[in-house]
Amino acid sequence: MSTPTLEQFQQQVSELLLRHRSLLDVMSKFGQSGASVNRAVSKAVTDCGCIELNARKQQYTDELNLENAKSTLVSHLTGALCEHCNDAIKSELGRNLFYMTALCNLLQVELDEVIADEYDKCSTLGLFNLT
Repeated sequence: MSTPTLEQFQQQVSELLLRHRSLLDVMSKFGQSGASVNRAVSKAVTDCGCIELNARKQQYTDELNLENAKSTLVSHLTGALCEHCNDAIKSELGRNLFYMTALCNLLQVELDEVIADEYDKCSTLGLFNLT
């Protein structure tokens, strides 16, 4: 089975989105789905424990060049998602992507153009993108 294109996914979302056609509804569902992604990640830490978070101040100094700084900075994350948490997070990310795509549809923005533009910006700016 081949992977659907972004254009195919955007068309499918357009066909499926019936109940939340209002821009305000879609915006609120997009925000809610983003919060659900955060909650699923939090539960992987606090309820399941398959991943652990040990956050502290990043050890970055102005004397480090950007490449060395990149290798010095850490994610504060240890462990790996278990199958259950991985499935839950993928599901929430999918719902978030659905509503982001619905927002694109309502605003007549092509999702593949958004990704291409962001890719180009990241390629051009490189480490200076600071994302």
